[in-house]
Amino acid sequence: MQTQPSELCERLATDVDEAFPELVGAHQDLVFGVALRVVHDATSAQDVAQDAFVRAYRALKRYPPERVRELRLRPWLARIALNAARNEVRDRKPLAELDDEATTLTDAAAGPVYIAERNDDRRMWARLLTQLPDRYRLAVALRYVDDLSYPELAQTLGRPLGSVKSDVHRGTALLRAAYDAEQRAAGAREAAS
Repeated sequence: MQTQPSELCERLATDVDEAFPELVGAHQDLVFGVALRVVHDATSAQDVAQDAFVRAYRALKRYPPERVRELRLRPWLARIALNAARNEVRDRKPLAELDDEATTLTDAAAGPVYIAERNDDRRMWARLLTQLPDRYRLAVALRYVDDLSYPELAQTLGRPLGSVKSDVHRGTALLRAAYDAEQRAAGAREAAS
């Protein structure tokens, strides 16, 4: 049974060392996902996620118990991961696509054709997502891939709620337009064949 966020915050406020592994277990996918969307490389994202958790641990050790009890863990950790990932890419150019390992579907119950089509779809969406400007890409990915609520997203990105909603809306519209253009181009290629 998973501990509720307020219970976990209480445990972290009482004993960080004992409760921290549960924090990592509960939020490692979120932290890795945020890192991956910024650095575009699974190996680098793992390093960034580890760095983010080290930073979170150090912060929790410094914070007074009252502050730890009031933390909203998901946006707080996502913000730490976002900052760590931005630091990672500051001096290097990000790769053009997300790592294939992170976008490969391995559903053994599905047939090979289904798996191949799903993998193609996932790679297409990942490629389209990486083509968005950072502002929109991060907002859309954190909202729809990592399932952050709008208030969590605003806290994570450090922007007003209305701006974040606008970024998600505009990013989604840009994705939709890019997808439509891709489908028209595919249709034209098929017609020409």
